[in-house]
Amino acid sequence: MKNEQAPKATSLGELVIAIKGGGDLATGIALRLFSSGFTRLFILETPAPTVLRRKASFASAVYETTIAVEGMDGILVEDAEQIPSVWNQKKIPVLRDPDWQALHRIPPHVLVDAVMAKKNLGTQITDAELVIGLGPGFCAGEDVHRVIETQRGHHLGRLIKQGRASANTSLPEAVLGITADRLLRSPCPGIFIGNAVIGESVVPGQLLGHVNGRPVEAKIAGVVRGLIHDGVKVSQNRKIGDIDPRGDTKYCHTVSDKARTLGGSVLEAILGRFNT
Repeated sequence: MKNEQAPKATSLGELVIAIKGGGDLATGIALRLFSSGFTRLFILETPAPTVLRRKASFASAVYETTIAVEGMDGILVEDAEQIPSVWNQKKIPVLRDPDWQALHRIPPHVLVDAVMAKKNLGTQITDAELVIGLGPGFCAGEDVHRVIETQRGHHLGRLIKQGRASANTSLPEAVLGITADRLLRSPCPGIFIGNAVIGESVVPGQLLGHVNGRPVEAKIAGVVRGLIHDGVKVSQNRKIGDIDPRGDTKYCHTVSDKARTLGGSVLEAILGRFNT
């Protein structure tokens, strides 16, 4: 169903921006937009986000009510009607809305799909004046107006006006030459219960949690940069944590270079569409 049309904005600062997903990449985008004067934005999340980098993701507001990332607060709201009151506080509202019903109640001028599902879960080019999809799963000119390349490398952050981003390789980014071993994955379907905290230094073989009683252990030494919330239901082989071999705890609480790059790309797309 097509969303209601947003009222015409008389200035860039009046643009309403909706972001699907509140993970670390979406959070970097929200911070870049907010610091650039786009303060009328809101984030839509699921009732139980499987976000890993919880200390650097506004999705954590679902669990903690309030989460501060780099000096900006994300505030959980229970209803779309509460969103303007959070805007008045100069903070970012986060709404549990897996069916995206808020898009009909507060129609956005800009919609950013930052779910990072590697497929389109229902975003349409008619959802807003400018619809942006991050990464694989979208086609610019068909289901979105712009696609942003999310694969690291020469084209990271590139705005695509026609066509698709690079296909998902399923290969994690290398950090100090380490790829798959820095990730924690669920050994079976079930409920995750953690035995470590984000920012904790760990060694190979250290127990970091359980899924239905089966252990999840570190394969490398480093700092726990990401770990899903206790009690979240996961499927087998689901990514549930991330160990950073660089060992710098500051990286656990701040948005990444990749997130900042994507934020700049979304900003470029918005200015290219509305700053005329």
